[in-house]
Amino acid sequence: MLLSYSEKNLPGIAQQLLENIASKIWLFYGDMGCGKTTLIKHLVQKLGVTDVANSPTFSLVNEYLSQKGESIYHFDFYRIKNEIEALDIGIDDYFYADNYCFIEWPEKIENLLPLNAVAIHITVNADGSRNLTFKT
Repeated sequence: MLLSYSEKNLPGIAQQLLENIASKIWLFYGDMGCGKTTLIKHLVQKLGVTDVANSPTFSLVNEYLSQKGESIYHFDFYRIKNEIEALDIGIDDYFYADNYCFIEWPEKIENLLPLNAVAIHITVNADGSRNLTFKT
């Protein structure tokens, strides 16, 4: 599926993604600055998180708690040196806990990713809008 959007459309795009993607493991691919973190902020809002979502660049993972008491995990593997670091934080426990996991820079842990994960690719257009593609 291909979606084109601008920043003002993000709440609707987030809702549309949540309605169309059954997997809870989402892999975000795209260049630095393409809007991965910004989209994830809108997704966690739609899932009932009232805290402000920030990129976990230095901590690798942020946990958000929804108003329903559900944990949502946001990973950023940009600075990870190798897959062993991901194993050291217990990545498998996160992936198989049946909670949403939003993962930036998943290519850094490619061999650890679950088969049921959904890849979301974001590209920036010349006019600043974004194209997002995914397969369900």
